[in-house]
Amino acid sequence: MHESNQLPTNTYFIEVSGAGLPEVDGLFVPSTAPPTESESGTVSSLGYWNGRMAWDRADGKSARSPALSYSNSYKSWRICRLDGHLAYDMTCEDELPPTDKEWHVYKKGVVPAPKVVLHHYDPRLGCPKPNVVFVLGGPGTGKGTMCELAESQLGWTHLSTGNLLRTELEAGGPSAATIGEYINAGKLVPNEIVMTLLKDAMEHITRTTGRNNFLLDGFPRSLTNLEGWYEIFGRDAELPKMLYFECPYEVLEKRVLGRAKYSGRSDDNVESMKLRFDTFKAETLPTVELFKGKSKCVEIDTRQDRQAVYNLVTSNLAEYTDKEFATKPLTERAEILLGLKPYPKDD
Repeated sequence: MHESNQLPTNTYFIEVSGAGLPEVDGLFVPSTAPPTESESGTVSSLGYWNGRMAWDRADGKSARSPALSYSNSYKSWRICRLDGHLAYDMTCEDELPPTDKEWHVYKKGVVPAPKVVLHHYDPRLGCPKPNVVFVLGGPGTGKGTMCELAESQLGWTHLSTGNLLRTELEAGGPSAATIGEYINAGKLVPNEIVMTLLKDAMEHITRTTGRNNFLLDGFPRSLTNLEGWYEIFGRDAELPKMLYFECPYEVLEKRVLGRAKYSGRSDDNVESMKLRFDTFKAETLPTVELFKGKSKCVEIDTRQDRQAVYNLVTSNLAEYTDKEFATKPLTERAEILLGLKPYPKDD
């Protein structure tokens, strides 16, 4: 028997869409059905079925009918009424309903099978505020590499405004043409576009992964960007810490031109490099100075070896880094990025 005090509270929410059936599509909340015996003889606990988390519809009119729960007999997750009607299943032994596999339609289900999104927070309520550290530095300072290391080794989420803009550009969305014009001219993309992309990305990641530690790479690039931040979080909210990666222009130029050999980026050339650096000095340095004046800026000299730079980054993120990640051994990828191992040679 599974006692409720032996099991963690089910705080997940499941969003189902794409079935085309009103009874199925919608929000499923943690079950409140009373304990009872399942088809396999297992006595459920509050919020559980067969020893695993279970969900009812959010309309309050059902007791797991239709519901999302696990069948021990069939070794599968199921979306169905108690009579088996409107049924979809996923044969697996995953602890939570899979969101990256195709569900199977059976009995009186309707093709196509629905899509499932798992939310760590109730999507009907506001999203928890993110814990943010700003990361700035001229092109070639290595901030992207350090952010990648912090993501893989320390559990932080690395969001690059540049990558978000390039992804939007490649997707050909409504802002793509505007983004392309500004990037090609070496100018800063309008504030409202950047803030929308950042806000949407942070909220999506927080809701679907539960992670809310973010490194914002390349933000705020200007005082105008900072105004956009104030518009979302308010002027009364404490400003995040900033990590500022600095390095002489001559060193940066050499690095970027070396990177151009394999990066494939259209802006990795002398002309674009000069435009980007001039824009950085004119638009971004005043923001850095503002944070220095508020004692919110940590300067990191990236002329040091990569291990020394990474140690500084790690120490400045330690306050919010999960201890499990902090003691995690370096992966092979991390060792390569830190220069502790050579890049593998092509066969």
